[in-house]
Amino acid sequence: MQEFENYNLQIRNRIRENRKRLGLSQEQLAEIIDCSREHIARIENGKINVGLKNFIKLAQVFQITLDELAGYKQTTK
Repeated sequence: MQEFENYNLQIRNRIRENRKRLGLSQEQLAEIIDCSREHIARIENGKINVGLKNFIKLAQVFQITLDELAGYKQTTK
């Protein structure tokens, strides 16, 4: 369970960091992905988990892959 909580913390931190990297407020990001500012705040504060639909939209807005947003690192073979 602790591992899952750490994983969620990392995802919400990446969402916040990417939002700030683009210079977007929570309200602006919410408008882009068609949800409320409160919804973005709840995701970033760990009150709720980001759903798959919004996870995909966020990756598109941030112009990163789903793997990057999820925190997966590609290993070389």
